[in-house]
Amino acid sequence: MSPTALVVGVGPGLGMSVAHRFGREGYDVVLISRRAERHAGYLAALAEAGVRARAFAADVRDREQLMSTLDSIGPVDVLYHGPGATDLDEVPVEITKITSDDARDAVSWLYPAVDVVGHVLPSVLERGGGLLFAGGLSAVRPMPVLGALALTSAALRNYALTLNAALADKGVYAGTLTIGGVVERGDIHEMVASRPERFGDLAGHTLDPDDIAEVAWQMFVKRDRAEEVFSVL
Repeated sequence: MSPTALVVGVGPGLGMSVAHRFGREGYDVVLISRRAERHAGYLAALAEAGVRARAFAADVRDREQLMSTLDSIGPVDVLYHGPGATDLDEVPVEITKITSDDARDAVSWLYPAVDVVGHVLPSVLERGGGLLFAGGLSAVRPMPVLGALALTSAALRNYALTLNAALADKGVYAGTLTIGGVVERGDIHEMVASRPERFGDLAGHTLDPDDIAEVAWQMFVKRDRAEEVFSVL
């Protein structure tokens, strides 16, 4: 039986690159995202590359829906968790102006990661697999304009690193991809590129998701580091 990689929060950028990278290694791939209308295209692209895949629609912040979806997926070997922690049309409130409500809303994006890990960890432990997370550069570099999103990034990063410390001697890897830049082919890239009058020129500020996915694979295989920082900012 082939191992299974679960990609939570899949999009056309990094999520699909991770799916393809693990698929090339013989993993069956399971995709979860909110937008079911995209799934046919994702599955067709993976099938064309010889990757067996399934897709499920679920909002990660709807815990009941998420848990039900995970129940129907079954055991997995590797989890990649990379949902975007904000609405693309929302402008973050600068850090000096956030309220406790802003902080609570931002940090609530950590809860789905904890829920998914709690659900998949028994099978990941049994199979000696891994847990990979994607977060933002504001976890390691002060970026006041991102406001409460920095709290989310820092919490997710610490969760991943602490999981790695807890699980390393149990044969399970956990690691985080800390990303500073606009990931090509992703939804944020599409939005930013379409509004140069607001966001400026993207030249020199983008990251290739295939390169990040390759590093993610190497981190999982080698297990020699729990974090890699990608920054073009």
